[in-house]
Amino acid sequence: MQVYTVEGITEADYGCEETRRKEPMALLKLIKDAPDPEEKYVEVTEATLAKQKISEGKKVCFTKDGSILKYIRVVAAVIRDDDKIFATARGYGEYKGWWEFPGGKIEKGETPQQALVREIKEELTADIKVGELIHTIEYDYPEFHLSMDCFWAEVTGGQLVLKEAEAARWLGKNELDSVKWLPADLELVGKIRNP
Repeated sequence: MQVYTVEGITEADYGCEETRRKEPMALLKLIKDAPDPEEKYVEVTEATLAKQKISEGKKVCFTKDGSILKYIRVVAAVIRDDDKIFATARGYGEYKGWWEFPGGKIEKGETPQQALVREIKEELTADIKVGELIHTIEYDYPEFHLSMDCFWAEVTGGQLVLKEAEAARWLGKNELDSVKWLPADLELVGKIRNP
């Protein structure tokens, strides 16, 4: 998958006296991420930009059918304690009440592992040791593409205290289907169940 950074956004019809377009368009100047930087220009509707919250400096990618999606890279921790796995229920947004593995966005300059340690400390107050990468999930939600690096983890200090989630559970392998998982996390559940 090619990931681009939005370097500039201009009105696609700028300077045209008359157009036959049905809706306002924008012209995006995109720069492909390393190792082989490349410029690309694409037209999208202004409604698409607003719906997906695409702005200058944000990352985007394209679906197989050519649609543009905002690109979000996150990390998730599969925290183990013996044969149990820790899961949380989202406490906000469109997917409120759906279950997920805790984690969050990678900030500029962080490795995925550093981001995961920081996110768990912020969201659950505990210290963790990040283990090996289980899998990277690539999933297209309707309004963005999620790239999620998923790692094994264990608590090394403190208690797991919910600061953002509305609920949490320790689940055995035979209990993984007892909660309603977010779509991307459901893909990870399959990888955990059948390594």
